[in-house]
Amino acid sequence: MADCTLCPRMCGSRPGYCGAGDAPRVFRWGPHFGEEPPLTGKGGSGCVFFSRCTMKCLYCQNSPWSWRGAGEDKTVAELTRILRTLAVEDRCENWNLVSPTPYLPQILEAAKPLFDEGVRLPFVWNSSGYERVETLEEYSTLCDWALFDLRYSRDKTAMAASGAAGYVKAAREAARWAWRNKKLICRILVLPGLAGEAIENLSWLAGELSNEVAVSIMSQYTPAYKALETPPFDRCVSEDEYASVVEAAEKLGFCNGWTQGFESADPELAQLGENMPSGHGPV
Repeated sequence: MADCTLCPRMCGSRPGYCGAGDAPRVFRWGPHFGEEPPLTGKGGSGCVFFSRCTMKCLYCQNSPWSWRGAGEDKTVAELTRILRTLAVEDRCENWNLVSPTPYLPQILEAAKPLFDEGVRLPFVWNSSGYERVETLEEYSTLCDWALFDLRYSRDKTAMAASGAAGYVKAAREAARWAWRNKKLICRILVLPGLAGEAIENLSWLAGELSNEVAVSIMSQYTPAYKALETPPFDRCVSEDEYASVVEAAEKLGFCNGWTQGFESADPELAQLGENMPSGHGPV
């Protein structure tokens, strides 16, 4: 861990850019019923929200733990107990690892005793998509479902909004790997003034992967943290912006996935096409 190269930043130190230490820090954990329908099921998705993040999004609604590191350091044994509780007591549908990348070695170590006991749920690798394919390969045991974002189609925007150098190549290659090897749900968060980049990412998905990729097109953006003082991120997405992205998805032939009710306060999910089961709930 002293020479950490888990994410595309490849800091080579610990703590690096994300600020993560050697102990996995967890902000909260428990059953969550607000993910996309295939992940939620009847028992809910067993989410573990890890502190620290490889991205530094100006508009992050989770900034208390993603930026500032709120949460509690856990031993590997304590993390094992969390995973066991989610599986055995809460009877969740999966283990949903939210922003797990800084702690992958510890998570895998924590899961191994459960594997030996025959306790096993599908893993959801829930992240910004800012990943190294080499890391995905090495820790593929922790990824049955890839719930990845595609935020930006231009690196200049990714640097300005999230401080993420080389985001476009990294996120697209991560999505390509997940499409080939795992079950992929790609989240498209429509950002104010950046509907065009969301459409460019949909076009890339359709052209380079397939329009059968399950996409979750989200309208829920709300200005938070540093975005409150940083145009254009200091406003909500307009109805026209969101509608333009949904229309583009339909024209590109996407029929697997979901759209949201337009108002960010109304996070209802609706079918994007006829081939996915309907479902509702906050993303």
